[in-house]
Amino acid sequence: MMFTLRVSTLISSLLTIAAILLFSSTLQIVQAENGKSNWIVAKYTQVEEERILNATVEAVHQATISAQTSGRVVKINADVDDTVSKGDILIQFRNKEQMASYNVAKAAFEESEAEYKRIQDIYNKKLVSKATLDKVRARFKSDKAKLEQSYEALENTIVRAPYSGIVVKRHIEVGEFANTGRALMTGLSLEKLRANVSLPQDLINIVRQQNKATAILKNGQRLAISKITISPYADTQSHTFLLRAELPKGDFSIYPGMFIKIAIVSGVKQSLLVPASAIAQRSEVSAVYVMNKKNRLTFRQVRVGAFIPASNSYEILAGLDDNEKVMLDPVAAAAQLKLQE
Repeated sequence: MMFTLRVSTLISSLLTIAAILLFSSTLQIVQAENGKSNWIVAKYTQVEEERILNATVEAVHQATISAQTSGRVVKINADVDDTVSKGDILIQFRNKEQMASYNVAKAAFEESEAEYKRIQDIYNKKLVSKATLDKVRARFKSDKAKLEQSYEALENTIVRAPYSGIVVKRHIEVGEFANTGRALMTGLSLEKLRANVSLPQDLINIVRQQNKATAILKNGQRLAISKITISPYADTQSHTFLLRAELPKGDFSIYPGMFIKIAIVSGVKQSLLVPASAIAQRSEVSAVYVMNKKNRLTFRQVRVGAFIPASNSYEILAGLDDNEKVMLDPVAAAAQLKLQE
């Protein structure tokens, strides 16, 4: 019995010593790796203030194609919601008259071209006068202009997509007769999009000075805005200014008519920042592990403010002071806190 008690006491002492050594070792690692992201010193930092506004996405390139000639529609190659590429044939008109005119003009041009070359060769041999050459040259230029005009008329019977995009409206059917200027098809391009924002008048001067904005998607992703344009006058009804923010190119699943958020830089302020990875979430409570001057950990509840994307950190509104040490790994800090107890 006495032997068993001594062995039990010995094992307990060894476990206690091991725990003390492990805790001491952990503290030494934390202290030794101060510059290696084990903890940081919370500091007040100058950050940009933002105002989040609702915006509507629209296509920069959107247009209604109109008929450039009169004629009957014989073929329609694209319908609503179809995707087309730049230069694709959308609509074809009956072109028998235009084709006949083109062939006549082409034949006349080829004849006058051959005659012009023949007379020019004779003129170089000084066998005809310059007046004869000028007369033939004038006819050649006239026939060339008629050929170009007839070709343009023929081309107008074919309606092509001015840019890559999607068809959103079709205004004519096969068999209908269209006069010059009639609307045929409406489309828009998804290659270049922008967001329209109603900017409150109290922000107009600040935004013009800062000239910075960021698009915020539904999933929280932020897109840098390369260019913003502000209307020089306010709407008389809402007293707001129209701000257009050009969205970057890329497949972000953004389409015309969608709502997104635009973050407008409205100023700068001093904020106490903590990396997002250092904040532990326990149900509805946000907290950080703080290392005091005696190298002892405490689990402290904090009030979290806005997320700062540029530094991947959060504002701390309450619960933490300037120059306090915050552990960056909550999981490792929680294990260390248990050993400390």
